[in-house]
Amino acid sequence: MNLALKVGDVVEVLSAEEILATLDDKGELDSLPFMPEMLRFCGQRLTVHKVANKLCDTMTRTGMRRMEDAVHLAGSRCDGSAHGGCQTACLLYWKTAWLKRVDGPPTSEPAIRPERPLLPILEVNTRREPGPEGEERFRCQATELLRAAPEQLPFRDMRQYVTDIQVGNAGIGPTLRTLFFGLFNRYQRLSRKFPKWLRIKDGLAWGFVRPGPHEGRTPTGTTDLQPGELVRIKSRDEIVATLNTKGFNRGLGFEEDMARSCGRVARVSARVERCIDEKTGEMLEMKNPCIALEGIICDGVYKSNCPRAFVPFWREIWLERISEPS
Repeated sequence: MNLALKVGDVVEVLSAEEILATLDDKGELDSLPFMPEMLRFCGQRLTVHKVANKLCDTMTRTGMRRMEDAVHLAGSRCDGSAHGGCQTACLLYWKTAWLKRVDGPPTSEPAIRPERPLLPILEVNTRREPGPEGEERFRCQATELLRAAPEQLPFRDMRQYVTDIQVGNAGIGPTLRTLFFGLFNRYQRLSRKFPKWLRIKDGLAWGFVRPGPHEGRTPTGTTDLQPGELVRIKSRDEIVATLNTKGFNRGLGFEEDMARSCGRVARVSARVERCIDEKTGEMLEMKNPCIALEGIICDGVYKSNCPRAFVPFWREIWLERISEPS
């Protein structure tokens, strides 16, 4: 069902019974799982945050993928409660078949919890077959996205940008900007085969994040940051100085979209200690916890206006604690 939703529309999430009637024996609709964490939103009225017409492939790096009949709703992120406490805080995907358009403002009334007999199909399907050594493995929307969005969406397909503007995902200015970045980065990749004098900043992608200087282990810093504390994100050069020659600090990458936030002040929202590996479904336990910051998300500027709105993870060494304003 296509409701032709746009950013800002108010919808009501259907009841658990109505949604479960749309699912197959895997708890999916069009290969997209409906997860137990989504049940708490049943019956609530929420605002469309973005139309999920596409997504960036973070598993196999094939670029953008086309998604059909789905949206992201404001304030609906996965809390990981049915997936081993995963702290990735992904923005949930809602098929339009699970929603109905309503008039009036969104509500924040507590959702009515469904009876337990409705839950087994969802709970069972949060797990995959165990790994080679018997380790627990998970299934969630993030691990199944390539099945839910199997069609690649080339950068040159201009229809996606028209859709972005029509549904309100991005205005004309931001869309022209993301097109410029995409064209520039394609030139940069080609220029790495050119003589050095034809390259712009050594062929780096826009944002110009160079690899770090470290060949082996990278430096770390533990400041025991806690939720609610105020921090400033260090400069790009300071962060690059902590990276290895592949752009990682102890397995965590620092990317161009993160560099856009350098210098910003934000509050710590969480210490991230565990997250699901999208490729394998295994739970990754972090030896060095990462930090998530309030209001700092990937806005898709460098990724064709991708609406996934990832929450970036930050090493403590990339942040500096600051005092509360007087």
